[in-house]
Amino acid sequence: MEKKTPLYEQHIALKGRIVPFAGYLLPVQYPTGVIAEHMAVRQHAGLFDVSHMGEALIEGPQAEQALNYILSNQFTGMPVGKARYSLMLNEAGGVVDDLIVYRRSETSFFLVLNAANTEKDLAWLRAHLQGEASLTDLSDRVAQIAVQGPEADKVLSGLADLEALPKKYYSFVERVTIAGIPCMVSRTGYTGEDGYELYMEPKDAPAVWEALVQAGATPCGLGARDTLRLEASMPLYGHELNDHMDPLCAGLGFAVKLDKEDFIGKSALMQLGEPARVRVGLKATGRGILREDQPIWIDGQEVGVTTSGTHCPYLGVSCAIAYVDTACSAPGTAVEVEVRGRHVAAEIVPLPFYKRTKSK
Repeated sequence: MEKKTPLYEQHIALKGRIVPFAGYLLPVQYPTGVIAEHMAVRQHAGLFDVSHMGEALIEGPQAEQALNYILSNQFTGMPVGKARYSLMLNEAGGVVDDLIVYRRSETSFFLVLNAANTEKDLAWLRAHLQGEASLTDLSDRVAQIAVQGPEADKVLSGLADLEALPKKYYSFVERVTIAGIPCMVSRTGYTGEDGYELYMEPKDAPAVWEALVQAGATPCGLGARDTLRLEASMPLYGHELNDHMDPLCAGLGFAVKLDKEDFIGKSALMQLGEPARVRVGLKATGRGILREDQPIWIDGQEVGVTTSGTHCPYLGVSCAIAYVDTACSAPGTAVEVEVRGRHVAAEIVPLPFYKRTKSK
């Protein structure tokens, strides 16, 4: 039985098309449609219900050491008020999940987990937590709303003191009053745009959502969230990442600190040689829409497979993220993608497909 987020009634009132996703009932789109929602985020401001995400606290005198052992990134010296992307690895170096860690104090860290992996992640954290550190599951006690796009500040300007909002990407403020309601606000997102993610008590979420809609933000569903993250080349667990995929071949070495003390998966990663396949971008040059799980060919030889793909509304072209043999992964390499039994011409291009300009 799927759960309802605190904003379910708002989605119904807005005539959102509701689908089951990660154990929740969520809108895949509104009557505006995926393309219009996508473009609203790229050009103005969009609004997302992300209350299905998991949240947890790791606290205690040895919380920092505990996270350094369980996660791949470095948390020693991480300033209070900063957020950090990291990976949780298994002993073989595969990815249990990717997540964001927020440092609330010297002894307290707030974690945001992928919705589909929340129970798995919590079990993994409980099983591997060491020393004087405790885990608290906050998933049912926190609602989350994302405001994304170049006009995110404009939307919030009448609802909050803009000077109180976090100034830098991957930073956060523990308490900001938005529409009269206390929220934790982070300058993070999953769209490739500037914007904020707001955390509040579930009972307060409808009032915050309604205020943001009234302020001009366009409600967006899961469909636009996926096309936006793909256009920005952000990995999605279960597609670009899984329990058998190591983060180095996925191009996520920036979040893996092999020079820190021991962490789960480190010894396996240290023994890896040159990856057989690496994550790349593909842009269709022939007619056809690239999707996930499509074989990639060069001169009659299969050299890889797509993991995510779609028509990118802002770029106006079909793009895919893929893993291909390292030997043929250079940008500019011509390939063919097998789309419904026929081969569609494409070329390997650098990631990300889309990167916002600072002026936006």
